[in-house]
Amino acid sequence: MERKPQARGRRRSASKKHGNFDLGDVSVAPGESGVGSLVLGWLYIQEPIKIPLHVFHGARPGPTLWVSACIHGDEVNSVPIVRDVMDAIDPARLSGTVIAIPLLNAFGIIHQTRYLPDRRDLNRSFPGSKRGSLTARVARAFLDTVVSRCTHGIDLHTGAIHRSNLPQIRANLEDPVARGMAEAFGSPIALHAALRDGSLRESAGRRGIPCVLYEAGEALRYDAKAVETGVRGVLAVMDHLGMRKSPDRVRPTRKHCWDSAWVRAEWSGFFVPTVKLGDSVRKGQRVGSIGVRRGRGHEETGAVPVRAPRDGMIIGRLENPLVTQGDALMHIASVKESAAHRGFDPGDEPG
Repeated sequence: MERKPQARGRRRSASKKHGNFDLGDVSVAPGESGVGSLVLGWLYIQEPIKIPLHVFHGARPGPTLWVSACIHGDEVNSVPIVRDVMDAIDPARLSGTVIAIPLLNAFGIIHQTRYLPDRRDLNRSFPGSKRGSLTARVARAFLDTVVSRCTHGIDLHTGAIHRSNLPQIRANLEDPVARGMAEAFGSPIALHAALRDGSLRESAGRRGIPCVLYEAGEALRYDAKAVETGVRGVLAVMDHLGMRKSPDRVRPTRKHCWDSAWVRAEWSGFFVPTVKLGDSVRKGQRVGSIGVRRGRGHEETGAVPVRAPRDGMIIGRLENPLVTQGDALMHIASVKESAAHRGFDPGDEPG
């Protein structure tokens, strides 16, 4: 029987060799962990802007996941989430690699500010530029050095100053991979959020790397529940991706939101809410009141009722009672899966 000629050249292996993982100034062998740093820029005092890198390189091949905290320096709840996730990872039992970044904006957290030294928002500066502003250079260095090495990402946030958020996942729910991660996270609600220009999530998505964003709590305030939900969620996503096997099962997120609205103050005054984060409300329901000066048509009580403009769930709330006409008071999400509201983006702050 005549033998068929063999194809020339070396046959490609079905899987890439699982060797050391090199990142920045650290090299980690399979089944081990390592700590290094990455210089993203320089200050005028000749000190580097650098971030710590914690690499957990699994004993077996698998996805490469980055988990980043404190892209805004005042989002302190994200830092203990990464810390507790790192404590729970055993690289000897891990499939794939986790890159944990507990302080992406170290300058911001030192000064308790959202921004970098040039007063720019890092999460509005991606994909950045090698020749742009300091923030643009930091964004480009992080994107090219860390994000480009990954297959998936989780970016951890909190609400803005004086605004608290119900624990929630924001993702492109039309992407089946991102949707699977969002549902596996197990937060009370998942919001469909279009890719916001300049964000880390948008730049990762354009490179084909699905990323979900976790929002919970308030800037510069520790929230134990937000941290606990975040830790469980990150580990649940790792289980979902096949990176670890845990006996703990997190109930998946079943409540989705494709549309939402902010309730705004019609009067300036002292705002007193009557509903909590996570409460369900009906259209027209009283959700608070604004105390106003007597003699402006409210002589009897001196208070104007604030009512919900729609049915939904309270997912964000103003915590500062001193409000000016037009201020955003509450964020109400319509809890349903509907194809009628595409492209919704709640943003990091109300406009």
